[in-house]
Amino acid sequence: MTPFWHELVTRKSWEVLTGLRPRYRFTLIGGWAVFLYARTLKSKDIDLVMDYDELGRFQKEYPLTKNERLRKYEARVEEVEIDVYAPHYSNPGLRAEEVLRHSSSLEGFEVPRPEILLILKQHALSQRAASPKGEKDRLDILSLLKAAAMDWEFYREQAQRQRPDSVQELRDLLAGVREAAELGINRHELSRLKKAWREALG
Repeated sequence: MTPFWHELVTRKSWEVLTGLRPRYRFTLIGGWAVFLYARTLKSKDIDLVMDYDELGRFQKEYPLTKNERLRKYEARVEEVEIDVYAPHYSNPGLRAEEVLRHSSSLEGFEVPRPEILLILKQHALSQRAASPKGEKDRLDILSLLKAAAMDWEFYREQAQRQRPDSVQELRDLLAGVREAAELGINRHELSRLKKAWREALG
């Protein structure tokens, strides 16, 4: 499996993340959440959803910058970027409070259920499709689809309520992707997987 980011970068990010875990309550989203499901590509940035009480505690140790345009808070630990999303303010693809509501424990972290994480990843891809991060988003989506048992009815229901373009975007992604060598998936296997996913999506 080919690393997407340099190992030194992802190792530092993981060290920061695991250091945060015992000290703060948060739901982990983004690439590291996908990694916990799929154990494929590691991430270099950290994306968290926190309630305001926890955000206040967090800010005492990690100075936050408020990004009004993207409606999130930003911090940095050396080269590691941390984005924090807050209820009733942030919408990283679904409202932050909805992400918190549909989360559960996985490997010691709170993470969104896979259908919610899929919608979040699709939103991230829509914002940066032409960039290296966008290519990583595509691979993360494929990793998540392959690794997690999706409740497709729940996915369609959540997408329709909060991000109606998600279903068609996923169809388009599956129609367009031709290879995923970084995930150790050959073209024959990818073709078989895509057929199954399209049928499940409806």
